[in-house]
Amino acid sequence: MTTADSRSFIRVRGRSFMALILAPELPLRDWLDALDTQIARSPSFFAGRPVVVDLKALPSEQPDVAALLRDLHGRGIRIIGTEGAHPAWQGLEQWAPLNATGTRPGRPVEAPDERATHEPNALLIDQPVRSGQSIVFEKGDVTIIGSVASGAEVVSGGSVHVYGALRGRAVAGFGGNSRARIFCRKMEAELLAIDGVYQTADDMNAELRGRAVHAWLAGESMMLARLD
Repeated sequence: MTTADSRSFIRVRGRSFMALILAPELPLRDWLDALDTQIARSPSFFAGRPVVVDLKALPSEQPDVAALLRDLHGRGIRIIGTEGAHPAWQGLEQWAPLNATGTRPGRPVEAPDERATHEPNALLIDQPVRSGQSIVFEKGDVTIIGSVASGAEVVSGGSVHVYGALRGRAVAGFGGNSRARIFCRKMEAELLAIDGVYQTADDMNAELRGRAVHAWLAGESMMLARLD
């Protein structure tokens, strides 16, 4: 292979991340006041997080939608795209429509009250996580005493421990913790992700299905191994 040939290929990696969805509602002034109240209660909730603005609830005659997006940007909200924008709206070129396919419906994410004096650094769930549920805890590890059903997901800033069958999605190291790990007693996961590096069920070694498994990162690769 010549030097020219070797440079005609680039390395492409797939990474997963969670984007928040903001959906403005009328009257906008009341909605923005509620947003400001939430930001005051959780100042770091939007910090560095990608946000998609869903504009479908606004009427086509809504004036100066671009000003609304600038207001959100001025509040420190990092907008990566929009959904539901009307073709008649002007000045939205900076916030192009997000052309994502195959995405799952958004699930509610509760902003924690950062004014509390004592915040836990671990979350214990002492019951199974049902299909459709989403457990999100960015402050540390998440431990599930029970199973995680297909269609459910657990998102943790630290490690994820599942003392049961993991049939849904487990996301560890959310926010940039490459040392996070995933442990489960019975691995039947739809997806495992650590710090954005992920494997789907099709990528996983079939010999690990139904086994106690430990997942961790080695550089840019996810490693899986049996625990028993």
